[in-house]
Amino acid sequence: MTSTTLKGLDLIMNTTVLSPIKIGCYSLPNRVVMAPLTRMRSPNGIANELMASYYTQRASAGLIISEASPISPQGIGYPAIPCIYTAEHVEGWKKVTTAVHAHNGHIFLQLWHVGRISHPDYHDGQLPVAPSPIQPKGNAITPHGMKPFVTPRDLSITEIQDIVEHYRHAAENALAAGFNGVEIHAANGYLIDQFLRDGSNQRMDEYGGSVENRTRFLLEVTKAVVSVWGSDRVGVRLAPSGTFNDMTDSVPEALFVYVLGQLNNFNLAYLHVVDALESDIRHGANVVDLAVLRAAYQGTLIVCGGYDYERANATIEQGLANAVAFGQLYIANPDLVERFAANAPLNTPDPSTFYGGEVKGYTDYPTIAD
Repeated sequence: MTSTTLKGLDLIMNTTVLSPIKIGCYSLPNRVVMAPLTRMRSPNGIANELMASYYTQRASAGLIISEASPISPQGIGYPAIPCIYTAEHVEGWKKVTTAVHAHNGHIFLQLWHVGRISHPDYHDGQLPVAPSPIQPKGNAITPHGMKPFVTPRDLSITEIQDIVEHYRHAAENALAAGFNGVEIHAANGYLIDQFLRDGSNQRMDEYGGSVENRTRFLLEVTKAVVSVWGSDRVGVRLAPSGTFNDMTDSVPEALFVYVLGQLNNFNLAYLHVVDALESDIRHGANVVDLAVLRAAYQGTLIVCGGYDYERANATIEQGLANAVAFGQLYIANPDLVERFAANAPLNTPDPSTFYGGEVKGYTDYPTIAD
């Protein structure tokens, strides 16, 4: 078997997503990662027994990344999502982590602040916040139905620093809830991504303007979270080519090569990159090639974005990523690892049950053992 070295990482040719891997401080049985998936099954914002069953069904994944969980009331922008800023939230999530660990699984919590992708309906009539008062195109999903996004108010420097502390507190809560680590959600047009991109950040202070300034908030959040968990139990998710939630940047390759260079300094458990999706390309994305990102980042790289088994294996074998996260395939196939190993047919996901509801389309997909 032939070995190659890429940025200090020993990659074995012919490695597949079913091969073991070390991510951060954890030795994992495979490279199949469950992507973070918003499912809206938490009507009171507290993780519950149904969610525990859902994640436990998928515990054979090498790593589960939980659905995104707001770090504060200000960070909420969707209904029926589990949060991580109170003691009650901690107790709810303990049901999930205990169940996953009982099945030998590993699970990271994704930390979330949606920024401008919210609505006054979530904030007692107050405006959502953002780096700059720029109204995104599209509609918010509110408790009262779809409503157009509003123009957010820009954050003061003091408020930015307060949000960094909210991330730290949420990271402490995730630790208390028994997670194996945390992922900082800096992708998909939410608050950290809004600071990174010049299409949403037009500030003139130390958090705007230059690439260095626009990256400052992400680095401060990462430092705060690492102070709680240590770097080898923290991941960061980025979407350099993403257009979701009306995101643009004038020179994304230069921006994200710089961002990755800065993240190299943390020795994180992993970097999680959302690859360019067909929808991004349709919306005119300025695509940042995965090979460019792989060359810029020296640590463990997880990639996601509509991958199937064959493409995942090819991407790992080519040295472009170390592991692959699967989203919709994991919605419909709780035993995805076992199906990959057996070359078994896959269930087809039902998009009508992706968001909200209860058991249907959530915990009732059959396994190959059924």
